[in-house]
Amino acid sequence: MNTDSTTLYKLMILYMLSKVNFPLSNTQLSSFMLDKQYTDYFTFQETINSLVEDGFIRGYSHQSSTHYTLTKEGEETIAFFYTKISTAIRDDIETYLFDNKYELKNEAGTVTDCYKLSNGNYIAHCQLKEGDTTLIELNLNVPVEEQAEIICARWRENSQEVYDYIVRKLM
Repeated sequence: MNTDSTTLYKLMILYMLSKVNFPLSNTQLSSFMLDKQYTDYFTFQETINSLVEDGFIRGYSHQSSTHYTLTKEGEETIAFFYTKISTAIRDDIETYLFDNKYELKNEAGTVTDCYKLSNGNYIAHCQLKEGDTTLIELNLNVPVEEQAEIICARWRENSQEVYDYIVRKLM
């Protein structure tokens, strides 16, 4: 992988993260890069790891995947160097983010987790966030792990609708 390509891939990832106000997952970032055939998976992973090691992005585990946000250094870098990305590539990125905004944001703002209690029951922990603000948080106690997993899966699909329903009912 040559230096120019590496730099471009780094700038593309920084640009993507600069255009949203929520974290993007490794899968979301790689989907764009791979679907558009900008690079291969291994090069993408090397690029992400390099950005984390160099302090331009911060990664954290969330729902069994890694999500990324820009650091201050990353923000400053992309603000200064975004013109090094061609207009065509910036347009591709912006189109991808616009076309997938709801799905990308919903995934970032929907938090679920299942865990076993000492009495043998399971908790399905469901949360809906907007940025750093928690809109709703539910802990549902169920007797079987599969039920907790189903609740978590359905929460990821229906969290906004459930939240809207509860707010309407209580107001």
